[in-house]
Amino acid sequence: MRTNRLLLIPVLAISMLGLSSCGGSSTSSDGESSADNAVAEVGALTYVDIEDAAEMQADWSAENTVVYHFIGEPDNMHPTNGNASSRTFLQMYTQHYLMASDLIELKGARPDLVKANPTISENELEFTYELRDEPTWDDGSRLTMEDVIFTFKANKCPLTNNPHAKPYLENLKEIVVDPANPRKFTLVMKKKYIQNIVFLTDYPILQEAYWDPNKTMKKYSLAQFDNPDFNTNDKTDLNAWATEFNDAKYSRKPEFLVGMGPYKFLEWKSGQSFTLVKKENHWTYGLAERNPYQESFPKEIIFKINTDPNSQMLEFKTQAMDASTYLGTTELLTLQDDENFNRNYHSRFTNTYNYSYMAFNCRPDGVEHKKFFTDKRVRRAVAMLISVDEMNEVLNKGKSQRQVGPVSPLKKEYNSDLTLIDRDVMGAKQLLEEAGWTDTDGDNILDKVIDGEKVSFEFDLHYMTTTVVWKDEAAMIAEALYEAGLKCNIVPMDFAILYDRAKNHKFDAMLAAWGGNSSPDDFTQLWHTSSWASKGSNYPGFGDVDSDALIDSIKYTIDDSRRHPMIKRLQDRIYEDQPYVFLFSATRRNVIHQRFGNADMYFERPGVLINNFKLLAGGSIQTPSAEAN
Repeated sequence: MRTNRLLLIPVLAISMLGLSSCGGSSTSSDGESSADNAVAEVGALTYVDIEDAAEMQADWSAENTVVYHFIGEPDNMHPTNGNASSRTFLQMYTQHYLMASDLIELKGARPDLVKANPTISENELEFTYELRDEPTWDDGSRLTMEDVIFTFKANKCPLTNNPHAKPYLENLKEIVVDPANPRKFTLVMKKKYIQNIVFLTDYPILQEAYWDPNKTMKKYSLAQFDNPDFNTNDKTDLNAWATEFNDAKYSRKPEFLVGMGPYKFLEWKSGQSFTLVKKENHWTYGLAERNPYQESFPKEIIFKINTDPNSQMLEFKTQAMDASTYLGTTELLTLQDDENFNRNYHSRFTNTYNYSYMAFNCRPDGVEHKKFFTDKRVRRAVAMLISVDEMNEVLNKGKSQRQVGPVSPLKKEYNSDLTLIDRDVMGAKQLLEEAGWTDTDGDNILDKVIDGEKVSFEFDLHYMTTTVVWKDEAAMIAEALYEAGLKCNIVPMDFAILYDRAKNHKFDAMLAAWGGNSSPDDFTQLWHTSSWASKGSNYPGFGDVDSDALIDSIKYTIDDSRRHPMIKRLQDRIYEDQPYVFLFSATRRNVIHQRFGNADMYFERPGVLINNFKLLAGGSIQTPSAEAN
């Protein structure tokens, strides 16, 4: 999967598809909307078309500000250096891309800063685009090819602190500008690749004049940055540029969080909220026709952080929040029993391509982190001890669907031949004993001599503090494992800390989730050994030369009939090695206040287009129909 689709999600993916499909909201003439807790499914619709309320109610706010419920801060908002899904959510409003994600028609990518989809050469290696004429930067200067070329050089530069993103630029060979048209260009790729177009949705376009006033990048080529022997040590100018480019002020200080989007950062109150404000002038305002992606109806968007379930429900009962995709299943079901909530809000469950998991450190250093999970029998034993079905019933009210591997069940290449791992305490104990773990001292905790040292099976399980459900899930896992003599210490962590420890291999086990999408998967980021070595997102250290070769073949095979069997073989291998305990495929819990029109709900992450929320003035707003897509 591409980087902006495989980002660590600071929220538990807690419920899933399969109950029934549904279309738009059933809204009565008096504004009351019936609650719908069925799950809208991809396939029956490309998005959920919500009918606007007939009129504004007397107690609805007329303030053109969207207060959006959030549960965790992004690790940073640097345009290239970050790995949280929340940052890509915000970048939808503060940045622009050559090609951007397609939430409405689920076609993977759509033209954003370019006029149309590319013209593709017969060898499928050359993709020709032309920049739109209208886009301008905040200083009034026009978007140019120099900005585009700088963007990809900046991302490819070895000194740029974006290891998670670099693998997806490896296939870009060069950018050739048409000598007869300075706005027309061709991306020349090294190999046929399943994401030779959609990869562009990961990289916001940067203004060269702002990020590189000394034109340092003009001295270097993409080919140089591609060369593994390229030595940056003696490049004084490049090091100076990178030191400034990677500086922390471009990650968190609102005045430095710049971009081409219609919104800019107004303030960032750490742990409380961050606010985007609509720019006074933006190039999209002058377009004769605007699509939902180009609208910017709200004057402000306030992302308000609230991780307490009871407080979350109170804020929606009192209409203090306008929208959310982060409520827990229990909380939304409880709210849907409230007649007043249903009068004020549209609410739906929609399925997604996301999943949650427990990851093992399969390559620990043996000193700070002991070799608990280096044996796949131990990892399988843990999977056999965790009662995922019970967790589903207790935490998700039975709404989730279990997932057996890294491919969404919504996709044709999902390996349905792999069987779910049921709870089997006796079988798990037998595997642990075969792996050499026994209780030799009668303290009810298994132990083993490893590298000449007696080690008790007592490990830490990291989880995020973004929502109480993570804690509940971790506690249920710890209780289940203790029954077989494994002591699991649950350790809460801020998202940024958990992510930093994961990429630096400083953990025993961790709970997290990945965001997926409808596009063909590239498994490099999560499962290639290079992504472990470079401190990328292969946190467990899964893989070897054989799995790497399979992953490389998958991403360069365009033909589905050949690629899908390869993907199933990779799922077989991951299933056999058990680097994760795969938990749930996720549903999104959508809530949008009825005072806004265009309150449609999308299957693609992040599930909403806040910029398109239009404050009602008493009448319905015409929007594209789901059936038309």
